[in-house]
Amino acid sequence: MCGIIGYVGSREAKPLLLHGLKRLEYRGYDSAGIALRENGGLDYVRAVGNLENLVEAAGPNGSVSSHGLGHTRWATHGAVTEQNAHPLTGCPDGKVAIVLNGIVENYRELKASLAEDGHEFHTETDAEVVAHLVERHYDGDLVAAVRAAYAELEGHFAFVVIHHDHDDLLVGGRHQCPLVVGVGEGEMFLASATMAFMNETRRIQLVEDGEVVAITPEGAQFYTKDGPVEHKEIEPVTWDDEEAEKGGYETFMLKEIYEQPDAVRETIGDRIRPGARLELEGLGLTDKEIRNLRRIVILACGTAYHAGVVGRYIIEEWARLPVEPDIASEWIYRNPVLSKDTLVIGISQSGETRDTVAAMRLAREAGARTVAITNQMGSQITREVDSVLYTRCGLEVGVAASKTFTAQVALLILVALKLAQVRRALSEEDHGFILDAVYRLPERIAEFLDGDHPIEDIAQRYYERPFFLYLGRHIGLPVALEGALKLKEISYIPTEAYSAGEMKHGPIALLEEGTPVVVVATKIHVYDKIVSNIQEVRARGAHVIAIATDGNEDIQHHADDVIFVPKTPAFLQAVLAVLPLQLLAYRIARLRGLNVDQPRNLAKTVTVE
Repeated sequence: MCGIIGYVGSREAKPLLLHGLKRLEYRGYDSAGIALRENGGLDYVRAVGNLENLVEAAGPNGSVSSHGLGHTRWATHGAVTEQNAHPLTGCPDGKVAIVLNGIVENYRELKASLAEDGHEFHTETDAEVVAHLVERHYDGDLVAAVRAAYAELEGHFAFVVIHHDHDDLLVGGRHQCPLVVGVGEGEMFLASATMAFMNETRRIQLVEDGEVVAITPEGAQFYTKDGPVEHKEIEPVTWDDEEAEKGGYETFMLKEIYEQPDAVRETIGDRIRPGARLELEGLGLTDKEIRNLRRIVILACGTAYHAGVVGRYIIEEWARLPVEPDIASEWIYRNPVLSKDTLVIGISQSGETRDTVAAMRLAREAGARTVAITNQMGSQITREVDSVLYTRCGLEVGVAASKTFTAQVALLILVALKLAQVRRALSEEDHGFILDAVYRLPERIAEFLDGDHPIEDIAQRYYERPFFLYLGRHIGLPVALEGALKLKEISYIPTEAYSAGEMKHGPIALLEEGTPVVVVATKIHVYDKIVSNIQEVRARGAHVIAIATDGNEDIQHHADDVIFVPKTPAFLQAVLAVLPLQLLAYRIARLRGLNVDQPRNLAKTVTVE
C-alpha cells in the first residue's frame, strides 16, 4: 500500500527521491520521508500528510548525497504521526534505515525477541522490526544481514535497506508485494512501481518473490535462499511517460474517465480479427478444456468485483455456464469447493490486491484452472495463476477506478464470447452481431463523453444532499453498485445501492421527500419492472435520476432527470451506463471542494488485509 524508492548513482539523490515519491503518492499519502547517506551519518526528513509537506520540510536541495531512499505511507500499524513515518531506524547509532510496504505478520514475536537482546523500539509500526533484525545479523556484510533478516520475516512485504557504512549500496527484498529495479547508466533505482523512475530510465529488472537484490551504480545482484542468481533479464518499459501526467485535465480521475475510449480499444485490440474472429490466447484453455468446464468462479474486490458481477450475467447468458462472483477477502475463508473442471478468474487492476492474490493461490493449489485479469505485467497475481489476460489500458493514477472498470468488463465480454463460441451456445449470427458491437464499443463511449448531458445541472441540485440511493436490476445492478461506490469514495456522501426488486424489503424506509435516487434503467428485458420500481420511489417523494438508452422517450414520464447513453446490445450496456455515474460522482465531489485523486483513507493498491 505504501510507495518505496531508492537511488544510487552519481547525481544528487534528494530531488530524484522527491520526484519519485510524487509519482508514487497514489500508493499512500498519510506521511512521507527520505533518508540520505551523508558523510556524518544518515540524514532524515519526515512529514505527516501530503508530499508537499515533506518537500517543504526538506527545503532547497543543499545536499550532494547521491545515495538514499524514500517512502510514502498508507498507515496500517500505528497512527499517522511523524514518529511512525518511514524511513525507520534501528538503534541509536542510526547507521541502518529501512522503508517497507506491506505487513510483517510475525512482528510481535520478533519484537519480543529483539527487545530481549536490548533493542529499543520507538514507533508503533510493525516495520521497525526489520531495521533491528538487520542490525542483529550485521557483521560487516549488509547483503548477508538482509538475507538473514528476510528469512525470519512472515507476511507480505517489500523493503529496502540503507547502511551508512556502505557507500553506494541499497539492499531490498520482496514477498508478495511489488519491487522493481530501474537500470540506468552508472545509476540504479529500486521502487514499488516503474513510474517512480520512468523519467530517468526505461529499463527494468523484476524482483521475484523470495529474492533479495543489492544495487550499486554498476548494476544489480539478485539472491535467492540458495545463493546468487546467475542472470536476470533487463526488460524495456513501453508506457509513455505522459500517461503519468494529467495531460491538460484538472485531475487524473477526469483524464482517466476521458481515456476510456482508448482504454477499451486497447483492451479489445487485436483480439477481434477480420471476419469476426475472436482470438483470446491468454485464456490458456484448450477447446476441450472449455467444453469440459462445469462452473466458473470470479474473485475480486471493490470495483473489480463489480466488473466480475457484470461478467456473471454475460457468461451465464451467452456461454450457459453457472458463474459465482465472490468477494475475494470472504471467499478465502470459506473452505471453498473446487475441482479441475472449475475455472477461477481473479480480477485485480494492480495485480497486487492482497486478498485476490491469496485467493488465486488457494484456487490453484486446490486444482482449479486459474486465470488472472490485470492491468500490470509482472505483478504478483500473474505469478499465482495458470494464465493471464491483460486489460492493456495504460496507467491509472486516480485512486477511484474508472477506465480499468470498463476495460475489465470489456475483457470479460470477450471471455464470455470465447466460451460461448467453443461451447456452441450462441448461433454464428448472434456471435458475429455481438462481436461487431463489441468492436464498436470505443466509438459508443467516445460518443457519450463528447456529448452534451445534464450532469452538471443535476450535480448542482443534489451535491449538498446527505444521502443517495442507487438502484438497478439484472446487469444494471452491478452498474448501480459501482456508481454508488464512486460517489462514496470521492464525495464521502453516505450512499446505498440495491437491487430495485429488493427495495421494498427494507431500503424504501430510507426515502423521504427529495431523496435523490439514481436508477440504471437502460433497455433490457426487465425494463418494465424497473419502471414499476421508479414509480414506487416517486410515490415516496424521492427524486429519480435515470440512466436510460437513447431514443427511450417513455422514461421521461417517470423520472425527474434523465441521462441518455448510446444504444448498444443489452448485455453490453454496462460499459456505457457506468459513464454518467462516474461523471456525476466526479462533479458532486468537485462541487464539495474535495480532492478526487486522493480520497481520504484510501490508496490505489490494497496490499494488506
